Amino acid sequence: MLICEVIGHVWATKKQPGMEGFKLMVVREIETTKRRGDTFVAADTVGAGIGEQVLVVDGSTARRALGGDDFVVDCAIVGIIDTIEVERENKKK
Repeated sequence: MLICEVIGHVWATKKQPGMEGFKLMVVREIETTKRRGDTFVAADTVGAGIGEQVLVVDGSTARRALGGDDFVVDCAIVGIIDTIEVERENKKK
């Protein structure tokens, strides 16, 4: 699972059958994850908007998020992030 920010939309007037109804969003991976800033397109399953941080899955997991292995997608947005807590400092007095 990747943490990304939505940075744009992709408009496609023609899509593969079964892809109708899914928004295609341009996402950029946040620097702390494995691809370090890559930009790619993901099918949106949750109604994300530009500027939001999202959870993205890729490969067969993305196809399953859309409903089955027959979908022709490599990445899918599966969650909108409310907050991220990376490190919590525990101070004792």
